[in-house]
Amino acid sequence: MIRLEYVTKTFPGSDHVAVDNLNLHIEAGMTVAMIGPSGCGKTTTMRMINRLETPSDGRVLVQGKHVEETDPRQLRRSIGYVIQQVGLFPHMTIARNIATVPRLLGWDKARTDRRIDELLELVSLDPAMMRSRLPHELSGGQRQRVGFARALAADPEIMLMDEPFGAIDPITRVKLQDEFRQILKKVSKTVVIVTHDIDEAIKMGDNVAIMRDGRLLQYDTPEALLAHPVNEFVKNFLGPDRAIKRLSLITVGSVMAPARASAGGPSISPDANLNVALVRVMENEVGGLDVKTGDGTLVGYLDRNAILSAS
Repeated sequence: MIRLEYVTKTFPGSDHVAVDNLNLHIEAGMTVAMIGPSGCGKTTTMRMINRLETPSDGRVLVQGKHVEETDPRQLRRSIGYVIQQVGLFPHMTIARNIATVPRLLGWDKARTDRRIDELLELVSLDPAMMRSRLPHELSGGQRQRVGFARALAADPEIMLMDEPFGAIDPITRVKLQDEFRQILKKVSKTVVIVTHDIDEAIKMGDNVAIMRDGRLLQYDTPEALLAHPVNEFVKNFLGPDRAIKRLSLITVGSVMAPARASAGGPSISPDANLNVALVRVMENEVGGLDVKTGDGTLVGYLDRNAILSAS
């Protein structure tokens, strides 16, 4: 779906190599989180995918086509783009903001209106309440949802997201991350997300690309990355709590034992992760947790030692 082959980028008047001989293959339907220190080249890499930047050397291919041989306007209209500042047009209603690309593509009004309502519902905003509002009347989280809906308007196969949650307060940020993960499962897009937050990268990405000084150091699943960092820099970048981070990738249901006959203590959902389970065990000072589904059905037991073994 997206392939970068020996891509190098230097900016005019600078000796600094922003991206250095980068090779990266992103398969269709995959979400890839790109992360690294400031100035590592992650945003420049993403911007070369939709020709906002042009490689100094190497090739960028999208759906098998060299992007430099594709009309840039046509390319960008086929790729959803979400940025930290959202970039909604302040003088346009929410409906008109979402309809930006469909209008450019010549969609008729009925089709456009259906798509606006469909997308507002997808991002958990009421079309009847939101259609006629202006961006300044929305909260930061609501504006980010609208920005996501606008990027999805023409149903692109590829989404680029540049620090999409960076300007949102921590509580709203976690909620939006969870919501967008569920949305991305429904719409099945190929996504590249740039972030400076390692927890966000591990949570959002099917694969994570760690960069430094323009070079790709490691490209792997979150589980493999946390278990086997390729060098000392990656190990330190992931942080001393790598084992705890790994727990957030493992569900209770995957390691629980059969239910106890004497159930009656604190409980947890089988869909919760082991990081949450460990916190609950410690808060309640117990040796384990009963595992119950949303309707209260007892389905298993999670022993404290099973959590520690998984880390």
